[in-house]
Parts: sequence; structure tokens; C-alpha cells
Amino acid sequence: MTSTGELQGGAGRAGPLWWERPRSAVLDGGIAAVSAAECAAQGVAFAHETGIPAAAGALFGVLAGSVVLLRRRWPVAVVLVGIAVAPAAMGMVLGVVGLYTLAVSEVPRRITATLTVLALVATFVVLYVRTSGDVGATHGVVLVLSGVLAVALNVVPVLLGLYMGARRRLMESLHERADSLERELLLLAERAEERAEWARREERTRIAREMHDVVAHRVSLMVVHAAALQAVAAKDPVKAARNAALVGDMGRQALTELREMLGVLRAPAPAARPPAAGAAGAAADAAPAAVAAAVAVAAAQGPEDGPTLAELEALVGQSRAAGMAVDLDVRGAGGAYPAEVEQTAYRVVQEALTNCHKHAPGAKVVVRLAHRDGEVAMQVENGPGAADVARPELPSGGNGLVGMRERVLGLGGVFVSGPTDAGGFRVSAVLPGAAGRG
Repeated sequence: MTSTGELQGGAGRAGPLWWERPRSAVLDGGIAAVSAAECAAQGVAFAHETGIPAAAGALFGVLAGSVVLLRRRWPVAVVLVGIAVAPAAMGMVLGVVGLYTLAVSEVPRRITATLTVLALVATFVVLYVRTSGDVGATHGVVLVLSGVLAVALNVVPVLLGLYMGARRRLMESLHERADSLERELLLLAERAEERAEWARREERTRIAREMHDVVAHRVSLMVVHAAALQAVAAKDPVKAARNAALVGDMGRQALTELREMLGVLRAPAPAARPPAAGAAGAAADAAPAAVAAAVAVAAAQGPEDGPTLAELEALVGQSRAAGMAVDLDVRGAGGAYPAEVEQTAYRVVQEALTNCHKHAPGAKVVVRLAHRDGEVAMQVENGPGAADVARPELPSGGNGLVGMRERVLGLGGVFVSGPTDAGGFRVSAVLPGAAGRG
């Protein structure tokens, strides 16, 4: 068959000259040999009729028939040669192959129609002239026979060529569409993998924040109580026993929260469906499965399972029990906030109190919580630490303020922290009443 690229002599050919493939050149060479042999035989017959040398007629026929070699490069020229040699009653193979190639190619249809009509008329006239002299042939039979043969030799190849050309273009369009779909699948797979990686990072960050909040606050209080226990163990056994009980309570609470978190991490992720066949399908299926696994972990312990603003009094009480002077100032009527807003507000106050234990022992701390229209604001401010109070040896990874900022900004809130003019430190945050996304 003749492809559009072959007819136009496109780039990237593996065959000689204008042929796209070697087998195409072999096929055209075979057709040209048959056409040249046919035209040579007919050229000899034509030479006998006209009285010219037979060798000249045979040579003319070979040259005319060999024009088929050019059909993929210049299909119009092949058809014109076929029409030109029609009066000599030669070139049947040349004409049929030329018209078929013309119809298959990308030559404008008006040119194809015009050349088809010329070839049809030329064939009809030649057939009519040559058969009208037959003995016993009536005029009507000659007309019908000439017309039928002319249509068979000209219209049928053109119709077949038009069908094959349309079919080939449809197949090329389907191949292009399939390639386009495959590229889109690969792109979707890459984006899904990126979303999966993003989800994994977000989940790791969330777990790290939760672990930091649980461990840092509880363990910090345990260290403070342990230091107080060590100081009063010999002087005030009753107070020492009370501090020991508080340390035990803090440790149990920390272990309980850690077990809950580890239980979430150990929870099995939903089973992913089997990957589809093919590299693109496998990549497209595997990446969403990774997203689902990461999201499943995040959804297993949702914000509704975390602390709420109603527990702030107990949180402040724990710091008071550790010897910190803490005032809690709540203004406005609390509304029904989303669980993640209440959890974030609680964690901000918790981390700020932990920092006070670490960096400002003995300082007075004020915790303010304000319920306003459409938002909730919190502020934790401490004065300068007391010089006569020993600073507890508590490690600090520098992630407390970073984690608070990430939590607040993640809900579309505002976070500000920094030293005060009095030498203390202030942490302020405002969260929207309806959880947004920054």
C-alpha cells in the first residue's frame, strides 16, 4: 500500500530515493516491470499498425510503462502519461495504478476528479473507435461495452483508492489519538505521583508536629516536676509525693497519646486495586494508590479526635501544678468551631506554655483567648524569667514556633511571635471560625 508519507516523500525514509521503505521500492519496481512489458508488447502492435519500426514502438512502450516508478513522488505525472498513451492502446496497468495512487494521495480532490474524467473519456473514445469496426457489433453494444470497460478501468481504481486513503487516514488519526492518550496517561501518572509525594510529606509533617506537641509538652512538665521533686524530697515529703504523683500522671498521659498515634500509624491502608496492563496504566494506578494510603493515615486520626478549647483550663492547670504562675483570660462566647480549629488553638497554647517552661522559668504567664465574630484569637505572653529560678535542662529542637506557624497558616490564619518590650515573649494567633486553607 501507499502511505501518505511515501506519496509526499517525507523525511525519515529508510528506503532509496523517495521510497519510505525498501519493500515499497521493490513493489513499485515489480509493478513497473509488468507495466513496461505490457506497454512494450502494445507498442510493437502499435508500431505495426502505424508502420514505424517495431524497436521504436517497444522502446516507447518500455519508457511509458516505467513511469510507474514515479507514482509515489508524482502521481499526477503518471496519470497524465497514461492519458497520453491511451490513443496508442497501451498502458492499462499504468492507467489503473496511476489513478489508484492519485486517489490515495493527498492531491486535491478537484485535480483527481478532473484527471479521472479525462482518463475516462480517453479510454471510452479509444475503446469505441477500436471496437466499432468489429463485425456483428451494433452501435448500442459498442457504446455499452466501451462505457463499461472505461468505468472498470478508471472509476473503479479511483473509488478503491479513495476508500483506502480514507481508511488509512482514519487509522493514522486513531494512532495519533492513542499516542495522545498515552501521553496524557503518563502525565496524569506523574501528577498523581507528585500528589502522592506531597501527601506523604504533609502526613509526615503532621505526625511530626503531633509527636512534638505530645512529647515536648508532657515530658517538659515531667522534667519540671522531677526537678521540684528532687528539691523538696528531703524537706517536704508530702509535696514530694504530690509531685511524684503528678509526674506519674503526666507520663501515663504521654504514653496514652503516643499509643493512640502509633496505633494510627500501624492501621492497614486500604487495599489498592490491581494495576492496569502497560507501563502507563501501572503508573497511573500505583500513584493514586499511594495517595490513598497517605490520606488514609491522615483520615484515621482526624481532627475530631484531638484536644479542644474546652480542655484549656486543664492544660493551664497542669502548668500551675508545675509551679508556673499562669492566668487564663477568656473573653466572648465560644462558638461551634470546626474540630481542626479547636485542635490548632489548643496546640498553639500548649506549645507556647512548653516554651515558657523551657526558656522563662519563674516568669508570670498570661493566656488570653478571645471569641470574636467569625474568628478565635489566642495570645500567650510571659514576662522575663526569674533570675533565682534554675533553668531546667530541657532540649530544644527549634521546631516549636515553626510547627505553630505551619498549623495556623495551614488554616488560613495569622501568626505572630516575638519578644516584648518588657523582656518577655509573646505568641499571638488568629484563626478563622470556619477552617480555611492558606
